[in-house]
Amino acid sequence: MVRLLTILFILSIGLTACGGDRSTIPTGAAGDASDSAAANGGAGGAGGASTAGIGADGSLDVTRVEPGQGDGPLSRLVIYFDYDRSEIRSDFNDMLRAHGAFLSENTDRQVRLEGHADERGSREYNIGLGEQRAQAVRRVLMLQGASTDQLGTVSYGEERPAALGSDENSYSLNRRVELVYR
Repeated sequence: MVRLLTILFILSIGLTACGGDRSTIPTGAAGDASDSAAANGGAGGAGGASTAGIGADGSLDVTRVEPGQGDGPLSRLVIYFDYDRSEIRSDFNDMLRAHGAFLSENTDRQVRLEGHADERGSREYNIGLGEQRAQAVRRVLMLQGASTDQLGTVSYGEERPAALGSDENSYSLNRRVELVYR
């Protein structure tokens, strides 16, 4: 019952995030397999197409997969956000479900959630926005079974861009939360 409620909650978050106007995100920007592969240090980004770490019953086998490796949802380590938003987009639900399951099964593992923003806005505003983004990811991971002592957050605001440039493609790559396992 708790698992069903958790899934319904995640789906409602995804539906809420889908309600916004996506016309500002260019084709090939945030969430594209090639961009997330570059941001993840070469790890595949599309998720779902691989059977690596999938059990015989179709469930995720978190004991056979290491975060950031392979080509399934657990390989993705970056969540991208829309402009001036901290709501998690629905295209990251499978990824966060996999990371939550991994942390739930591997209680000795910890992850630092590093929030980032693009260069638009004041430094103080962007630090706050990066923190809101990291906290949003933290809440979802906790709903998926991760414990509070496994999750740390930090916001770098605009100080550590993934892409240099003042165009929408660069901005979209800088609006992110990175999962850094320790």
